[in-house]
Amino acid sequence: MPLDQTALLIELEPVVATNLDRHLSLAKEWFPHEYVPWSEGRTYDGLLGGEPWRTEDSQLPDVARTALIVNLLTEDNLPSYHHEIATLFGRDGAWGTWVHRWTAEEGRHGIALRDYLTVTRAVDPVELERARMTHMEAGYNNDHPDEILHSLAYVAFQELATRISHRNTGKATGDPIAEQLLARVAADENLHMVFYRNLLSAAFDLDPNHAMRAVTDVVAAFQMPGANIEGFGRKALSIALAGIYDLRQHRDEVLQPVLRQWDVFGRTDLDGDGEKAREELAAHMDELEAQAARFEEKREARRRRLER
Repeated sequence: MPLDQTALLIELEPVVATNLDRHLSLAKEWFPHEYVPWSEGRTYDGLLGGEPWRTEDSQLPDVARTALIVNLLTEDNLPSYHHEIATLFGRDGAWGTWVHRWTAEEGRHGIALRDYLTVTRAVDPVELERARMTHMEAGYNNDHPDEILHSLAYVAFQELATRISHRNTGKATGDPIAEQLLARVAADENLHMVFYRNLLSAAFDLDPNHAMRAVTDVVAAFQMPGANIEGFGRKALSIALAGIYDLRQHRDEVLQPVLRQWDVFGRTDLDGDGEKAREELAAHMDELEAQAARFEEKREARRRRLER
C-alpha cells in the first residue's frame, strides 16, 4: 500500500538532512555584484533624466536576449515556487531548512540576472518590468500540489533543464561576463537537481510503484516553470532553433541521465501500476526520440534554406 503524504515526509526527513549537509558542504558562496560590469552602466530616462533605452544599446544576439528574459522571468516567480514547496514540505526541521536555503539561492539568481541586463542595457527595462508584473500576477500552479513524489520528480528534471538552459544561454550571448555569470547560476541549479534526485531515489526504495507512476506522469506532462510567460511558445521555438534548449537536449541530457540514476528500466521491485507506468514511460521516451529527430530534420532544412 502506498505511503500517505505525512508518512513520506517523516520517512524522507533523514534523507533530507543528509543531503542538506551534502549541499551545504558543496555550495559555493558567491556575490551577484561581482558578475556585473557596473562601470558600463548609464542612467536611464525618467525621474533622473538619463538616456532612454534604444534597441542598438544591446550588444547581445536576439535569441540570447530572448533566452535571458525567459530565464529571468522564470526566476522572478520565486515567491510562488516558495509558497508551493513550503506548503508541501513544511517549514520545520530539515525540510524547512532546505526550503529556505533553496529559496535564498534561487533569489540570488534573479538579482544577478536583472542587474546584468539593466546595467549592460541588454533589454528595454520598461518592457522587462511590465513582463515581470504580468508573469508574477499569473503566478505558478503546481499540477500536483498535494503530491510529494510528483513534485520531487518534477523538480529533479526541472532543475537539470534549467541548468542546461542557463549554461547554453551564456554561451549564446558571446559575452564572457554573461557566460561566467550563467555558468555560476547553472552550478547552483545542478546542486539543486542532485538534492531532489537523491530524495526521489530514496522514495523509490520506500514506495517504488508510486514513485514510478509519479515519474511517468511528470515526464509525460512536463513543462518548464516559465511556460505561462506571455508569448512563451514563440520564445521557446526560437530558443530551440538556436540549440539553446530543444527536445533533443530535453530527452537526452535531462530525462535520460536522471532516469538512469534511478535505474527505472532495470528495477526489479515494480508490479501492478508501477510496471504499467514503466511501460508507458518507455513508450513516451520512444515518442520523444521520434519527435526530436523530426525537429532536427526541420531545423537543418531551415538552416539550409537560410544559407541560400
